[in-house]
Amino acid sequence: MANKTARGTNFAPETVKEVFSKVKGHSSLVKLSKSMPVAFSGNDIFTFSLDGECAIVGEGEQKPAGGATIAPVKVVPIKVVYQHRVSDEFMRATEEKALKMLEAFTDGYAKKIARALDIMAMHGVNPATLTASDKISTNHLDTVTSVTYVDGQPTDALEDAITLIGDNDVTGYALSKAFGSAMGKYKENGISQYPEFKLGANPGKLGGTPCDVNSTVSKGNDKAMAYVGDFENAFKWGYADQIPMEVIEYGDPDGQGDLKRTNEVLLRAEAYIGWAILDKDAFARIVEGE
Repeated sequence: MANKTARGTNFAPETVKEVFSKVKGHSSLVKLSKSMPVAFSGNDIFTFSLDGECAIVGEGEQKPAGGATIAPVKVVPIKVVYQHRVSDEFMRATEEKALKMLEAFTDGYAKKIARALDIMAMHGVNPATLTASDKISTNHLDTVTSVTYVDGQPTDALEDAITLIGDNDVTGYALSKAFGSAMGKYKENGISQYPEFKLGANPGKLGGTPCDVNSTVSKGNDKAMAYVGDFENAFKWGYADQIPMEVIEYGDPDGQGDLKRTNEVLLRAEAYIGWAILDKDAFARIVEGE
């Protein structure tokens, strides 16, 4: 059962004015890719490719036909929610105290939904339970081709992943904390090759290409080490709707009993977020070996 926040020591009469939020997190996919408008009923994004190459045609020769492929990719927004009960005495706290707590909740939710996008779109799982979601099905990056990481050889794994995606551009790297640490430790002839990754740093670039180190890369799949590919062009995401935080005072919105009977209110924030992998061949992932 989810915990609840009562007044007690949390809302003492002389509580400090500032609120420190322990919520951590951001989205690698937001950092590395572009957002787009998403319709509440979903979008169809058409992918178009010319399958051949240009041909030289001599004088009087017949011009050959070139192949083309057109296929739709469906973007279906998924509803995500975070909610928490607090004592209704919280609502009677001074305006300054209540406002600080509401600001902290809103900021924390923004970080949670950012992490949720990564966890869903990378691993296909429900962020709350880390179990596979039928609403996501195969619309996630764990379904792309993989290479195996050999301990102590992160650059070899990256090169193998780049080879896998062929003619596609590499516009970004999403690295797990463990893989970022391996980059910082990597040496050639006793010399650190990527000191910018040492001590848990997140330098933002790898060889001039955007890069992000994030715990979400392995959250929901502890074998996942990194994702490489054309995030800028072949991955799109966006909100269909983002509902501001609301305070619910009546009913039983979370199955923990009637709010009035338990002298509580519920804080809830939710959003509808969708994404599309436009070309799975434009991505490869690096996984930990058995």
